[in-house]
Amino acid sequence: MSNNESVALDTAEFLLQIKAIKIDNQNPFTWSSGIKSPIYCDNRKILSYPKVRTFIRQEFARLINDEFGSIDVIVGVATGAIAHGVLVAQELGLPFAYVRTTKKEHGLANQIEGVVESGQSAVVIEDLVSTGQSSLAAVTALREAGCIVKGMAAIFTYGLESASINFQKENCTLRTLTDYNHLISHAVEMNYIKESDKQSLIAWRENPEIWGK
Repeated sequence: MSNNESVALDTAEFLLQIKAIKIDNQNPFTWSSGIKSPIYCDNRKILSYPKVRTFIRQEFARLINDEFGSIDVIVGVATGAIAHGVLVAQELGLPFAYVRTTKKEHGLANQIEGVVESGQSAVVIEDLVSTGQSSLAAVTALREAGCIVKGMAAIFTYGLESASINFQKENCTLRTLTDYNHLISHAVEMNYIKESDKQSLIAWRENPEIWGK
């Protein structure tokens, strides 16, 4: 088993253990977009578990060093990835900033909080990626400020086709600690869900807009 494979499975196990990810085929969760999903992900819970928090911080740092090399600044996406981004920046000894979803309506009307200089290289930290639209809005804001975005690192991705298309359009590399495939396979193997649930979960990922209708 490769190191990346091991990390993906370990991350999935941690998220399931602390119930940062909940799976319920019978009573799906509703996203803000209106999509019904059998999976709900709340990676803020990681912050309450020191062992898991440390693992995520260290693996983020390893991933960034391996995949993106030398960078100038770590940037989190508000609000879910701010704390994770701070932890990673501390681990790497780098400056930290974060990007709001929209510009402030008062004061300096900042969208980027912290110090990011034009010409600096950055990796964006995200807690999870669904369609990627809100995540990529942060990338756009940084590029408009003259920042060189080397890519994005996230804890978890649903692996939706729409996200893949969106990241390709924006020419942004996405790397994650774990993903939907590893999560579902591990959940079945460790009896978090039944084998009979797996096909429904696969069907959701293939067409989430019509799943369950």
